[in-house]
Amino acid sequence: MAPQAPARAFTTPPRLVRPPGVYAPQCDTRILTSALYREPIGPSTDVLDMGSGSGALALHAARLGARVTAVDISWAAVWTTRLNALLSRQRITVRHGNLTTAVRGHTYDLVISNPPYVPSPSDGPPPRGRARAWDAGADGRALLDLICDTAPGSLRPDGVLLLVQSALSGTDVTLDRLTGAGLYAEVVDRARIPFGPVLRSRTPWLRGRGLVGEENREELVVIRAARI
Repeated sequence: MAPQAPARAFTTPPRLVRPPGVYAPQCDTRILTSALYREPIGPSTDVLDMGSGSGALALHAARLGARVTAVDISWAAVWTTRLNALLSRQRITVRHGNLTTAVRGHTYDLVISNPPYVPSPSDGPPPRGRARAWDAGADGRALLDLICDTAPGSLRPDGVLLLVQSALSGTDVTLDRLTGAGLYAEVVDRARIPFGPVLRSRTPWLRGRGLVGEENREELVVIRAARI
């Protein structure tokens, strides 16, 4: 994929249907979308949205002209993405499955992902329920590590991965892991935001692990990793 293009005008986000249990677009969605708009996307661009949720990112990519495939492990998210694509009159291929099997054998010019990344007192991501949209194990890396391991194999020559996560989940770990996979990885956007309800409820646990101080704010980062 070619180097980043000059930023295009950020269009009004599509109006989304979001049933209970499907992740609502928030600040992480917005900063990842801003990075998406800097990529040279057009009708010949094949985009994969890994963990589509409501389909917000997939819809933005489709509105930029890309051929978009969206994947999610949650059937509720799959049907929500399909419905939102229909309501927005955008053509998106939506598949149910995990990140290692749903698109096996396919490669893409751009892979985007806003995965669950919130550290949780539980050992791994929950198998069901609302928390599956954000909980990612004790270090917040249950899905991040999987993406770092699988996304490079889904990229074409010059392909790009755009990934958003919390610094609480180890920004340097992600950069090192992607670099080790042969990609050139860097942080291209940062945003500091107040804790939301989930992190506020876990503040004593997070402080006990030394992950947060007294500020009660987290840093979100967008990582861009390109095939060298």
